[in-house]
Amino acid sequence: MSIRPTGGLGLVRSDCGGQPRWALVGSGALGHVQTDCIKTAELEAIPLDREELRDLVETVMSALESYSGALASTPGGVGWFHVQHVPVRRFVAEMLRKLLALSAWEPFAAAPGPVTLAPHEGLVGLRSSSSREYLAYTVTWSGIAYLLGAAAQYNPSRSARLRNLSRANTANGEPSPLPSRLRERDVVALSWSSRHAATLMPVLVELERDGRTSLMLDLATDRAERCPAPSDTDIVLRSPPSDLFTLSGTAEDLHLPEDGHTVRIKGHTVQLTRVVKLLSVLLETSGGCTQPSWRTLVQAETWLDGVLSATRPHTVLLSNDTSPLGALAVHTAERHGANTVHVQHGAWTAESVGRPTLHSRDVVVMGERDRLLATAWVRHPAAELHVLGQPRFDALAGLGREAQRRYLEKLLASGNRRAPARIAVWACQPFGPDRLKAQADLLLDGLSAADSDWGLVIAPHPAQSTDVFSPLLRSDGGLLVAVADPRVGARGCLAGADALASAYSTCGIEAALLGVPVLEIGSPGERTLDLAGYGLARRCSNAHDVAEVLSALRDPRPPALRTATDAVCRWRGDSAAQVARLITQRAEARATSSNHVHHDAHGAACVPPQGEGVPSR
Repeated sequence: MSIRPTGGLGLVRSDCGGQPRWALVGSGALGHVQTDCIKTAELEAIPLDREELRDLVETVMSALESYSGALASTPGGVGWFHVQHVPVRRFVAEMLRKLLALSAWEPFAAAPGPVTLAPHEGLVGLRSSSSREYLAYTVTWSGIAYLLGAAAQYNPSRSARLRNLSRANTANGEPSPLPSRLRERDVVALSWSSRHAATLMPVLVELERDGRTSLMLDLATDRAERCPAPSDTDIVLRSPPSDLFTLSGTAEDLHLPEDGHTVRIKGHTVQLTRVVKLLSVLLETSGGCTQPSWRTLVQAETWLDGVLSATRPHTVLLSNDTSPLGALAVHTAERHGANTVHVQHGAWTAESVGRPTLHSRDVVVMGERDRLLATAWVRHPAAELHVLGQPRFDALAGLGREAQRRYLEKLLASGNRRAPARIAVWACQPFGPDRLKAQADLLLDGLSAADSDWGLVIAPHPAQSTDVFSPLLRSDGGLLVAVADPRVGARGCLAGADALASAYSTCGIEAALLGVPVLEIGSPGERTLDLAGYGLARRCSNAHDVAEVLSALRDPRPPALRTATDAVCRWRGDSAAQVARLITQRAEARATSSNHVHHDAHGAACVPPQGEGVPSR
């Protein structure tokens, strides 16, 4: 997709006075070095123990929460560490990967010592990502040197790319009317991605059929992620003030003098004040709706307070309650006495979530296996779980397979050449360029080696930039490759495919429900949805696996068992109606019984409250 840039940094041993010392230098200088040295890119490629990494993340997050969790709170009482937990956790994981890589490199492990920073390199930077908006924060190697004790008086806290980041495109369009001009509504829903909107809007439509009023708050800052205006309904759609997600500013409460509080990380002793200082960059940077700054969250709480005071809903409905906006919304809703309902919008795995925590009172999950995960993740003291499927999957049965097939064939037909006999769709995700290239090579080599005449249509993720795919828009040994319109996406073409390939896109579940063969791709050990474990996919770790699976598709396959599909997603075509029924029955029970006697939706499975959340055992 894209080639790793030349240059970069290297780590070289530079002892002083007989004591081991290390320095970050331009990697071009390593060819003349006679001592131990390594390129930082090679350090980052050292395999790590994933279980050890997960355990260390928990250790460091616990230490940070105890040390700094009370440093700053919104006026409504939401602590910075609680509401910003997801970006903080991801940043900590990046920090630990690099510290563990140092420990795993034998020369440094044998002679650990201080590291001299690269001159003027920022301490916090951005990793490469194909996402249009999401900021993949990381600690730079100079930031690692700073954490290990180096002085950084001449190094800015942010990299040049982060300092020059423009957020001019984050405005939400026209400002909304003041909250005081809003009328009362039964349900207020929040969306900031196209997947949220597609999951929640069918529920609001069902509620309206039952005479319930609703308001959708569209918080998306990427135009492609906006919620489409509902047609022929009385569902109200509103956005926050247009400049809400452009606010930056210093998080002064997180800039502390060093005080001796440390955390031990695989042989490294790290000052917690230094970790918190690096984390303050995340709070000070305007990162759109996915990673709002601290100033944005404080203002968003005030605005949301006004909305809920004016609308007085009995329910706040959302599809993500762990990221900053979701955690803030649940906390604010509960202060206003509204019930909170979370509808799972994407597939879960134990390793896939930014924070394994769910805050809402009612949690709707897709399948039985999700209930097992959610049981361990819920935190509300009266949380209940409901296996009701996925509202946006209700429409799958109505997809036009023939029309989608014609779309795929038209994409791949070039000039006077006919479309290939068989077509695979790659449901892509906004990974970094290197990972995308590895998956593309696996697929292209496998398709070229498979029996029959195959072509490949790449379906970008809704949040993904399509520029990364341009190197593939060519014939590769006769193999035709095309990119679907992002507005079409995998949902708009998978029903017409002969096979769908994905690492862990929810589209893999959709294809399995429709009987389209699914290939779960990725290097050995790479995370997938494990649909293969339920007999709903084939795991492909190399090109040979891909070719073998595709060649075998000529033989008839038995349909998937209902128990297998139900484990992954309960699909009856009535999920939106079931979620709407849960909401209305919960509201009616709250209104008529001070004891909060509830009536579960048909087919719902509930978990009784047991102290703080529901235990995993």
